[in-house]
Formats: sequence, C-alpha cells, structure tokens
Amino acid sequence: MSSGSTTDTQLVIITGMSGAGKTVAIQSFEDLGFFCVDNLPPTLLPKFLELMKESGTKMNKVALGMDLRGREFFDSLFKALDELAETSWVAPQVLFLDADDSTLVRRYKETRRSHPLAPSGLPLEGIQLERELLEELKGRAQLIYKTTDMKPKELREKILEEFSVNKKTIFTVNVMSFGFKHGIPIDADLVFDVRFLPNPHYIDHMRPKTGLDEDVSTYVLKWNETTKFLEKVTDLLSFMLPHYKREGKAQLVIAIGCTGGQHRSVALAEHIAKFFEKDYHTRVTHRDIDKRKGHTT
Repeated sequence: MSSGSTTDTQLVIITGMSGAGKTVAIQSFEDLGFFCVDNLPPTLLPKFLELMKESGTKMNKVALGMDLRGREFFDSLFKALDELAETSWVAPQVLFLDADDSTLVRRYKETRRSHPLAPSGLPLEGIQLERELLEELKGRAQLIYKTTDMKPKELREKILEEFSVNKKTIFTVNVMSFGFKHGIPIDADLVFDVRFLPNPHYIDHMRPKTGLDEDVSTYVLKWNETTKFLEKVTDLLSFMLPHYKREGKAQLVIAIGCTGGQHRSVALAEHIAKFFEKDYHTRVTHRDIDKRKGHTT
C-alpha cells in the first residue's frame, strides 16, 4: 500500500473544506471496501476506536468523514490522535481536502446551498471562517488533496491509486442471469436478451434442471447461434470494460435474460463470467434460478 501504514488496520479520517469533495471521497473509500461513517462527531471517536479494536479483523479498514466546526470538536479529535500515536494496533491518517476560495464559492452557487458556517450570509464569509478554523488540523494532515482543478472522477482515481491494495480487484464485473417474466433487474447496466436461443425447457428431462447442470449447459452452448452470440458479446464487452473502468466505475452489472431465468441465461452468465475472470474480478449471480412458477424458461 502506497500510503505507508505499518499496521494491518487502516483508519482514514477525511476532513477539510466544505465543498472540496468529501462526499466523493467517502464513496471512493466505500468502493475500496472500507467501512465508512460520514459526519461522525469527533467526541465519539474514542468510543468508535474501542469498537474497532474489539471487532478484530471485522473493521480493519475504516474511513471516517468529519466536519469540524467547533473548538470542542478539535480538542477531542487532537486528543484521540495523540493517544493513537502511542499505540501499535492502528496508524491513523488524516486526509484533508482543500480548494481555493473562488472554486468553493462557485460550487456553492452551482448547488444553491448555503455554507454551514454562514447559513444566512455570503458563502465566502463561511469559507474564510472555516479555513481559519481548520488551519491547525490541515497542518496535522498526512495527506492534502487540492481539488481546485479536479473533477470528481479524478479525485476518485487519486484515492483509489493511493489506498488500493490490489488494483485489479477495484473494478468488479457482475454477471447476472434473470427471467424477463420476473422483470428486468433495476440495477443492470447492460441487458442482453437470449430468448432467441433453443430452449431446454421443451426437453422433458431438462425441464426441472437449471443451466448449472452440465447436460443443460452443454445443450445451450452447442448451437451455432449460441457460439456466434458469445463471440460477438465477449468481443463487445472486451472493448467496453476497459473504458468503463477508465471512467471510474467500481462495478458493472451485465444482465443476461431468458424467459424464466433458469436455463439459457444461467448457462450463458456462467460462461461469460468465466471468460472474463482472468482479467477482472468477476461475480456471477442467478436472480431467478429458483422461481419455477411459470411454464416456459
């Protein structure tokens, strides 16, 4: 890991100027598998650290988003950080997000939000007050990201590069089988309809089985049109997946649908997931494999 922690437990405290990208940062740490808590009051940090220590490996990657707008908050945070400096079980890092005043003013105008330190005044007044309050904390940060010229995608990539242990597993390809008669998955990014392929449902001994059974899978895959479909779809996905990854997506859901989601879509989802597992972190799920209420699959 490039951020230099010497322990197995990672604790990142995300703070900085309001409007500098904390929400994007929290989402990026979630994509990396961190347990994330946003807007945790610093006074609760000691109790939270106790939970982390007691949980063992269950909470060994934690990112905490903190807005620090009161003196008592700073005192409790600095005290906790000083105490942690004497321990060996965790090495906390403070990630401070910053941007110049004009950029922050522009972002507040675009979102039409008021600054939390100047709810009824000008955004610049709140920004300048917050910058003054955060000066000491910024000086204690191990990492400072200036987001003035960063797009959200670029901030995300910077965090992934800094904190990922295994960069090959950041982007996950989820291949899902489903049945159209049960509805199209709402979380699908790409949907392929394979109802044009020969249907094992009409072969009596295959009807109660699924695409996970070898004879059903062999039947689905043996047809010339299946071979051509797989050649075309894997070629298309081989082109698209690197571009989705480059654009910063953490995962892509590829849905393969037949009528009932038990035979054709299952066999093809398994085949496609296996095809890409050498280059990507892949997961395969079969949403409707146990739904046998209809007459055609």
